[in-house]
Order: sequence, then C-alpha cells, then structure tokens
Amino acid sequence: MSAIIADNYDKKYKHMKMNIKIDKIDYLNKNHARDLTFLLNKYACDKMGGATPLGQNVLDNLAAELSKLPHAISIICYVDNKPAGLINCFEAFSTFYCKPLINIHDVMVLEEFRGLGLSHKMLTEVEKIALSKGCCKLTLEVLSQNKVAKSSYKKYGFDDYSLNAETGHALFWQKILN
Repeated sequence: MSAIIADNYDKKYKHMKMNIKIDKIDYLNKNHARDLTFLLNKYACDKMGGATPLGQNVLDNLAAELSKLPHAISIICYVDNKPAGLINCFEAFSTFYCKPLINIHDVMVLEEFRGLGLSHKMLTEVEKIALSKGCCKLTLEVLSQNKVAKSSYKKYGFDDYSLNAETGHALFWQKILN
C-alpha cells in the first residue's frame, strides 16, 4: 500500500508543493527498517517519548522482531523522500464487540515536518487497514499533558473512552516486567 499526495498546505506551507508518500512498512525491507528505527529513536529522544534514546539492541533488532508478529502494522510517511513520520500499531480484539480492533501504539512526526497534517494522513491509512480487516474501532494512548497530540486526535475523531459518565473514563496503566 502506498499513497502519494502532493498538496498545498496550511498557512505555514501554503506556497510550497511537497511530495508526501505514505507507506505500510515492510519490516524486511532494509530501507524501511532503517527509517523505522531512525524515526522511533527520534521519538524516544523527544520529551513526549521519554527523552531517552533507544538501546542498541532495539535499534539492531526492532524491525526483525516486528516482522515475526502478524498483528504488527507500521505506517511511515516520507516528505520529499525524507522519513518524516511514523505510526506503529497492533491488531487486538474487542470482547464487547466481538471484532478485531487496532491499537495505535506510537505516533510521531519529526518537528521539522509538523503542521503539514501528516499524522492525519497516516491515521487515514491505519483506518483504511482497520476497515479492510473488519475492525470495530481504533484505540490509542496519549500523555495527559500532550496538548498538541490530544487536539490533533480530537480533530481526527478520537475521544476519552468511557462506558458511562458515572464510571469515569479509562486510564492506561502499566506494570514493567523485567
């Protein structure tokens, strides 16, 4: 799957034409693997990604390990042939709907390419994949203080998850296993 989009962009970029290409990553393609780890490491180094670079083991093995997971899906965005954005997802299952779903695990756009609507273009590709698989929904996690991402996700149609107002909204928790 590949979508090539050449558009005029919002205020910041309105006089520029850029070649934007959205691809589903082939984890065994060495260029995709290199760009996947490059972008994910940039995200990890950002304060919203934890501000810590990925370990060498992750950099060396991530693409190969993801290739072993039939439920892993990654979307990459190139602007003028430069890696610019990434989404990593995993197919899961909704017991309440008895249908598959896609959980969006990582969303990132390099700072120099922000404001082009790239995250929405990549989310659109994820949504197309989800619809083709008969998924009932997309889920994602976002840091509570990441106002830019929260605003972008709301514009795309995401919102807090709750069953009803009385029980509150869902929280994403973790327990690290060593």
